[in-house]
Amino acid sequence: MGRVFERREVSPALKGELKQRNECPDLGTRQCFHALKLIKKDCLLSLRVSRCASTAAVPRITTHYTIHPRDKDKRWEGVNMERFAEEADVVVVGAGPAGLSAAIRLKQLAAEHSKELRVCLVEKASQIGAHTLSGACVEPRSLEELFPDWKERGAPLNTPVTEDKFGILTETSRIPVPILPGLPMVNHGNYIVRLGHLVSWLGEQAEALGVEIYPGYAAAEVLFHEDGSVKGIATNDVGIQKDGAPKATFERGLELHAKVTVFAEGCHGHLAKQLYKKYNLRENCQPQSYGIGLKELWTIDKNKWKPGRVEHTVGWPLDRHTYGGSFLYHLNEREPLVALGFVVGLDYQNPYLNPFREFQRWKHHPSVQPTLEGGTRIAYGARALNEGGIQSIPKLTFPGGLLIGCSPGLLNVPKIKGTHTAMKSGMLASEAIFSQLINENLQSKTIGLDVQEYEENLKKSWVWKELYAVRNIRPSCHSILGVYGGMIYTGIFYWLLRGMEPWTLKHPGPDFAQLKPAKDCTPIEYPKPDGKISFDLLSSVALSGTNHEHDQPAHLTLKDDSVPVNRNLAVFDGPEQRFCPAGVYEYVPLETGEGSRLQINAQNCVHCKTCDIKDPSQNINWVVPEGGGGPAYNG
Repeated sequence: MGRVFERREVSPALKGELKQRNECPDLGTRQCFHALKLIKKDCLLSLRVSRCASTAAVPRITTHYTIHPRDKDKRWEGVNMERFAEEADVVVVGAGPAGLSAAIRLKQLAAEHSKELRVCLVEKASQIGAHTLSGACVEPRSLEELFPDWKERGAPLNTPVTEDKFGILTETSRIPVPILPGLPMVNHGNYIVRLGHLVSWLGEQAEALGVEIYPGYAAAEVLFHEDGSVKGIATNDVGIQKDGAPKATFERGLELHAKVTVFAEGCHGHLAKQLYKKYNLRENCQPQSYGIGLKELWTIDKNKWKPGRVEHTVGWPLDRHTYGGSFLYHLNEREPLVALGFVVGLDYQNPYLNPFREFQRWKHHPSVQPTLEGGTRIAYGARALNEGGIQSIPKLTFPGGLLIGCSPGLLNVPKIKGTHTAMKSGMLASEAIFSQLINENLQSKTIGLDVQEYEENLKKSWVWKELYAVRNIRPSCHSILGVYGGMIYTGIFYWLLRGMEPWTLKHPGPDFAQLKPAKDCTPIEYPKPDGKISFDLLSSVALSGTNHEHDQPAHLTLKDDSVPVNRNLAVFDGPEQRFCPAGVYEYVPLETGEGSRLQINAQNCVHCKTCDIKDPSQNINWVVPEGGGGPAYNG
């Protein structure tokens, strides 16, 4: 696959130098990043704290400084909190398809105009592509615009789609549905890829152009100028005990300042959430709607391998009022690989629904199981995805920064594709940014540049036209006919009118508000996994390669430690222990035998963000752990 971007090692001598940074102000950015190298340990964190449903004092679960400020903690008295700062022209947060495309396009434009431009990109994964799930069907339109010679450059698009199949599943059968020309599900001309490999390749192209890439360093904080515009970001501090106290090895993160900061965190980014509130970016849009996507990678019997085949289904095991469906892609990667997955809309109502177990049950369908029999599961992962469509896209620009890709929600839901729209948004953002950076007559009202032209240009592009055309398909699934109503709507209105109907349907509200109390719902009985086709959760998480430094505060923070037991468990029977696809949340009996307490297994977290989205109390706030932690999907 070529170069792998790993975190740089640092010598003990350099660490000592950074501690005396006042005596060496000329240290470069890379040395400062090196000096923040984390000490990895393959240990498990099991943060066990008691909960009590009574009015007694509640033991502390959350120890993170975002909930318990350090300036009020005596253990932090006398600790040096100074941060080293570096200046760049543009800082990009997130090395997914959008962020890398933005960085690449900036350097392309700088080269075309013979301009010097410093572009820095930070990424929380330990390697570029390590947090990117395998198995995607990609429309190459944006890639062709970014690199017309992508084939000659060796982009890892190895599997052109050769066959499209779509069906409705009942418990025992499959009803084929024809894919008519012009419908969103048509995949002619697309490629099945291991997206992590494509992202890694984009990273190679970016670094070759001069982008400074820093994998393993999470952007933990947005910085602001006094005039309210974005100044840049700060990377995470390192060396904090899980009880919130500083270690002897504590080091502050690095500040990166820029004229423009590009936020490309992906779906439900934790910095984007802060920006929504500060600049009221969601004032004129509907609440975002989400899904949880679970994926596995298998090697199968060569006789069952059909490279280039794309299969999608809706229906069983979900009922018609629960949005979701499956995919199964046959990859041509020198071995008989298939990527398969299951998506469940997070606007589901029954708190007993378990997306992971629905996925495992689906694999036993008579039309799916034969493909997997005799095969071997080699990878597992999960990630939330945006499903709100154009109705839910916030304002994209603000003084000093902008949002691109899946962060604001540019996924084409009925196509089940967002890579091409994410990449194009990054390219358009860079073109607008570059125009301002080289404008000698520019008079900015704020220190951080407000690149409003980006949003204007996006709305004139094919991206906006594409998203507008499919805007009503996802919300049409909220009728009495559920998912089947959405299929009927697509077949009639989209196929005939191509999205030109003079109305725009609305979503019912935020996903967390759709959950019904447990007393109003029927528990769901799931079959036990057989260990051949279906599997338990913990063995699945093990295949994600997830690892976090064990001795750090849990990054799954609670605004109020009493809420999980007093409300979530009491009213909704603890839905977080079911909607989490990694076994992070558990309710376990108290040692006294009376009542339950919440246990947070933060080391299991695959960074999917589902808990932050679906928590019915909106009490969970996901923040970044120490950089380099999380899954290791490796494409």
